Amino acid sequence: MRALLFTVFAAVGMAGSALAQPSVDTSNVHVVLSPELQKKATEEYGLKDVQRLADDLRKDAARELDRSGVLAGGRLELTLVDVKPNRPTFKQLGDKPGLSIESFGVGGASIEGRAVSMDGTVTPVRYQWYETDIRQSRYSSTWSDAQYAIDRFASGLTRGNVYARR
Repeated sequence: MRALLFTVFAAVGMAGSALAQPSVDTSNVHVVLSPELQKKATEEYGLKDVQRLADDLRKDAARELDRSGVLAGGRLELTLVDVKPNRPTFKQLGDKPGLSIESFGVGGASIEGRAVSMDGTVTPVRYQWYETDIRQSRYSSTWSDAQYAIDRFASGLTRGNVYARR
């Protein structure tokens, strides 16, 4: 009897987790790092941290495009141009032993790219956001402002707020 109950609860748990995280097709969104950011990530921030931000950008943009139906059949080609952390990264802490995890500053991100519709029409996209008030950064995590910029970019993408002015 216990084995049967365990099997039922396990099946319900797996079904619930599948419902909690719907899969989003990210094949129509491509994200690369700019050469300058690639160099800065390798030498200063840590490539793993910056690559995680690029993956978040890809997933967030794909989720919003999927949810709204904007750019159906097209693709989005993005470049993560710059990111600034609010706190020192693990690599920075390892490279500079006197640096404190409690140090903080303003952060943000800059994103550029292009949206290519199904008929081949190319629309440039551009967005950047950097915090300007250091008082907002005191209780932030390492990449809070960069994540905020990525989230704002993704949500603005479906509303037409990130298209570059011609």
